[in-house]
Amino acid sequence: MTSGNDLIRAAVLQLRAAGVEDAPRDARLLLAEALGIAAARLTLVLPDPVTVDTAARFQGFVDQRAARQPMAQILGRRLFYGRSFRVTRDVLDPRPETEELVAAALEAPFTRVLDIGTGSGCILLTLLSEQPSATGVGVDLSPAALAVAQDNAVQLGLQARAQFILSDWGAAVVGPFDLIVSNPPYIALDEMPTLAPDVTAWEPDMALTDGGDGLAAYRAILADAPRLLAPQGRIIVEFGPTQAEAVRAIGLAAGLRCTGLRKDMDGRDRNLIFSH
Repeated sequence: MTSGNDLIRAAVLQLRAAGVEDAPRDARLLLAEALGIAAARLTLVLPDPVTVDTAARFQGFVDQRAARQPMAQILGRRLFYGRSFRVTRDVLDPRPETEELVAAALEAPFTRVLDIGTGSGCILLTLLSEQPSATGVGVDLSPAALAVAQDNAVQLGLQARAQFILSDWGAAVVGPFDLIVSNPPYIALDEMPTLAPDVTAWEPDMALTDGGDGLAAYRAILADAPRLLAPQGRIIVEFGPTQAEAVRAIGLAAGLRCTGLRKDMDGRDRNLIFSH
């Protein structure tokens, strides 16, 4: 009978041939998922024979990854700021750099937070988890994304403190909020062909690009921020590593004060903080 080691070897060859960057890691995670065990336990069982059903389940996962479907979609979840979030093709796969936006938001207390373009809800729900007295609203233009966010709220026990609204940016929302956060689509249309197929073929275009210069969301969100922010409130936006000055100029033109710049784990400009 085929062992786990045999399956891993064959999977790594298939994934490497498909251009998957970290084939050994992905193969191990997928086998652990097929076996229904924690990834940390996998080494203990690799020499053991694997049932035909489990091998078939694993091969299905490998075929999905070879088609460049993101791991989070195959597994159905992504770890973000220490919590597990449900992920589907309807939402952006939460990125590690977005945890820096959360960290910036947590630098000061807040009681009511608005997450514009909430997607999976990972930003809003993390902030509410970290600030137990706060309540919040997440808005998105995608009903399917809002359903995922609502499900994540239920899984985290936050449905009583999180409300999700269908809205074109903040148009359907009434303030005031003492904190607004957003990780909007900021990839310019002409940059889309440079992205990996794991992104362009599987994640929603509306969560990646505005179909133009990558700045349209900031023009809308920052222009509306004075209406939505409480006095002394903050708005924190994530952006691409070359967009800091353009986003800063948009915020200043909207009458906001720029009070901080935060870099990501690679030292790249990633978040700007504005206040009313």
